[in-house]
Amino acid sequence: MADRRFDIVLFGATGFTGALTAEYLARNAPAGMSWALAGRNAAKLEDVRRRLGDAWAELPLLHADSGDPASLRAVAEATKVVITTVGPYIRYGEPLVAACAATGTDYVDLTGEPEFVDRMWLSYHEQAERTGARIVHSCGFDSIPYDLGVQFTVEQLPEDMAISIDGFMRTKASISGGTYQSTIEILSRLRSGWKVAQERRRLEGDPAGRRVRGGVSGGPHPDEFAGGWVVPFPTLDPATVLRSARALDRYGPDFSYNHYAVVGPLPMLVGLSAAAGVAVVLAQIPPARDLLLKVKGSGEGPSEEQRAKSWFSIRFAAHTGDGAELRTEVRGGDPGYTETSKMLAESALCLAHDELPEGAGQLTPAVAMGPALRRRLVAAGIEFKVLDG
Repeated sequence: MADRRFDIVLFGATGFTGALTAEYLARNAPAGMSWALAGRNAAKLEDVRRRLGDAWAELPLLHADSGDPASLRAVAEATKVVITTVGPYIRYGEPLVAACAATGTDYVDLTGEPEFVDRMWLSYHEQAERTGARIVHSCGFDSIPYDLGVQFTVEQLPEDMAISIDGFMRTKASISGGTYQSTIEILSRLRSGWKVAQERRRLEGDPAGRRVRGGVSGGPHPDEFAGGWVVPFPTLDPATVLRSARALDRYGPDFSYNHYAVVGPLPMLVGLSAAAGVAVVLAQIPPARDLLLKVKGSGEGPSEEQRAKSWFSIRFAAHTGDGAELRTEVRGGDPGYTETSKMLAESALCLAHDELPEGAGQLTPAVAMGPALRRRLVAAGIEFKVLDG
């Protein structure tokens, strides 16, 4: 890809998270890096470029439309890495994945949609392996802190040892408009998503001579280390962690991971469970689903002052086969916007510029980038640490 015109192209810069990603790249692009913004609305792209400041007045703007595969192919052929923030991905994401898989172009997104990730693996993984493209989904709060956090935890433990890890997610933040839209889409497609996931697992199989298991299990319970009542949390994140564990022998001969959300005191758990149940039911009914989708639109987000007060903490409790215990934490600021745009941009910078393990196809962040990306995120202010006691 030495003759590609750009190192990175950002598709979706006119959205809320896309604009934050553009701003992060403008502040942190290394000297000499060539990058561009892409989208379907030239006027909106020009407005984003204007907000980046005079230093980027000549930043190239490319036409790209998720409904125009030829435009996406042209973008993919012009760059080493494509970032996309255009979701929900189950609606708009496939044409760009197809273009990158066909042209050997690396790809990162911030999707938390399990069905989309599984469909893209089924359709494009083998082609991407042949062309050398690295298709890396979920490079935002879904699923970087969990995937790299578990990998960091494993690296602190002895090799060739059975390892069991519980992850506990706690946040104080507003949900993004894009995440809300994607969540409603996920809830409305639970049955089809389950079928696609089963087909992928059948084809993937298990690693030879090793056992990897987990995801979500058990029921709600109080946990002192987590800091409140916890509930199994069936998002894309535990699936991403387990895929990394299947791909990397360093996770040991017998690895398990279970994923929880911290929901505070028991009354809050009851209220959130009831609300989730209602949302699942309503998402199955088209008129009700349409109303839910209008509650919070993509591109909406909180003010800078509100984001400054937000934070996340992911704690991991690890146990080994010989009885040893280890506790770690990944911690950062506003997860849905500030830190997600940082993680997404640093993932693209990592793919474009760092020495990384060989590999192609659909890869998890830990498999594609692992410690190299973690070093970038630590330098950018996200904490990965071993806890005392």
